[in-house]
Amino acid sequence: MKLSEKIVELRKANGMTQEELAAICNVSRQSISKWEADIALPETEKILILGETFRVSLDVLLKDELTVNAVKEVHHCGDNAVQEKKAEIYEGILIKESVTDDAVIDMLRVHKVELWHAGGRPRYWTALFFTCDRRDFPERVAEVMVSDRNGGGNWFVDFKAGSEKYIVLRNKVLKYQIGNQEQKASVCAECRKLGIPEEQMNWPE
Repeated sequence: MKLSEKIVELRKANGMTQEELAAICNVSRQSISKWEADIALPETEKILILGETFRVSLDVLLKDELTVNAVKEVHHCGDNAVQEKKAEIYEGILIKESVTDDAVIDMLRVHKVELWHAGGRPRYWTALFFTCDRRDFPERVAEVMVSDRNGGGNWFVDFKAGSEKYIVLRNKVLKYQIGNQEQKASVCAECRKLGIPEEQMNWPE
């Protein structure tokens, strides 16, 4: 089932008009019509919004072999039942050379790859623009970040989930609420202690 067909099915299943979905995605009704007619594809940001709106994973939306009919919610019952927190969607850029184990890349949905000329060591960086819905991603990537004086020092990856910004180094997960300058200053101070240059702390929010 194509993404276009899934958008139609999910929209109708949720009792939405094209106008209502357009308002949620902050696009025109014509854009929704084009998505549903398979004339145009939603941007990555809009796909994330669709997943959040319809409560389905990115895999279900983007993989043709998966259908929305196969998705169902399971509610656990019992005195000790704990409803699982919904997985967060992380998005950011990971430098492939910054990790010691490529297995962590299997956790990512890579949307774009760029080769950056770094001029140092390594000479080129492979930038992976990603999203990830694994809740344990910050802790998992922290286990494999490079921390080697001869390999460029302490590397880090920055990404965000909603309004939270994450800065992850080897065995250290730092985060702050975007817009909270006090929390951000504390994270930057910790990064300075670990040898992160000032110019590298101008990460996007």
